[in-house]
Amino acid sequence: MHENILISFGKRVKQHRVERGWSQEKLAEKTGFHRTYIGMIERGERNIGLKNIEIFASVFRVNLSDLLDGEG
Repeated sequence: MHENILISFGKRVKQHRVERGWSQEKLAEKTGFHRTYIGMIERGERNIGLKNIEIFASVFRVNLSDLLDGEG
């Protein structure tokens, strides 16, 4: 069975964050989200909206599909 989309998305966010050497605090600063919100997303605990997904894609300078692709 496919991995839960929230967990998969959270892993992709964390992967992009770690690749850049950013802490959750740094990502929170860049996105305007609270650090605890970032942690909840990375753990798959939050079902975030498309506008917020677009903010992550913009900050990471990737396409939306890069964050939504469950293969990473």
